[in-house]
Amino acid sequence: MDWSAAIFRWIHFLAGVMWIGLLYYFNFVSAPASAQATAAGEAGPISKYITPLALVYFRWAAVVTWLAGAALLGTNPYGPNGFISAFTFHGAYVLIGFGAWLGTIMLFNVWVLIWPNQKKILGFVPATDPEKAKARRVAFLASRTNTMLSIPMLFFMGSAHFATLFSR
Repeated sequence: MDWSAAIFRWIHFLAGVMWIGLLYYFNFVSAPASAQATAAGEAGPISKYITPLALVYFRWAAVVTWLAGAALLGTNPYGPNGFISAFTFHGAYVLIGFGAWLGTIMLFNVWVLIWPNQKKILGFVPATDPEKAKARRVAFLASRTNTMLSIPMLFFMGSAHFATLFSR
């Protein structure tokens, strides 16, 4: 048994559950609750304590998920480098390749679109009210895009893993 592949698979799986779980939390729980709390004048504790901590776990779960997935692709003892084969859609790596590319786009959205704009929204970096309004829109759209991309990404990742398990 290849222990490195088993370890990377579990790290990938657990970090992915945290990443996608927090993504769904932000989109289906936090955003509507924060809007209600803001309307009631009670959003301070949420934006001061809960959201920043959740964003730390969200960002780093995304990185750990991607890195563990890349490491898992590189542990293939049966043939060509799985990482390169997946990202270039070769052979048996086509399905996992689609999932890997979707995950890569989602990781990009987290670090390049969502997090820099959340820093403006939460007041970690100075921003004017119009800049904060634009940041809210960009972060919202990137987060909703990730939510929609997560559905086919999970399908392709799961189908690739099941194909590997049942093909021998």
